[in-house]
Amino acid sequence: MRRVEINPRFVVFTGFFVLLLAYSLYQARFVILGPHINIEYPQDGDLVDSKVFSATGHAENIAYISLNDRPIYIDEHGNFDEKIVAHIGLSTMSIKARDRFGRETEKIVRVVYKE
Repeated sequence: MRRVEINPRFVVFTGFFVLLLAYSLYQARFVILGPHINIEYPQDGDLVDSKVFSATGHAENIAYISLNDRPIYIDEHGNFDEKIVAHIGLSTMSIKARDRFGRETEKIVRVVYKE
């Protein structure tokens, strides 16, 4: 049988390569997943009791975000909180997000306002 010697340089090089590969895959998750929107309030179909209400949520991996085609801003943690004026009856809000690669996602929420 042939005896295999383990070279310390080879072990260091292999370990460095594995760490570099793992870090690259970790950073690639932004490219792979695309933009993500999570709307906390209101949920689709909610009944709102005030003409003016706040739309709150969280967005990740975005370069641009809009609410009813109007740009909105997020804080450093990705949270947003925007005031919406509801019409009597059914109101629809559309939140669109785009990442730096041009991929888009959209969430549509319908709420009912009754005086």
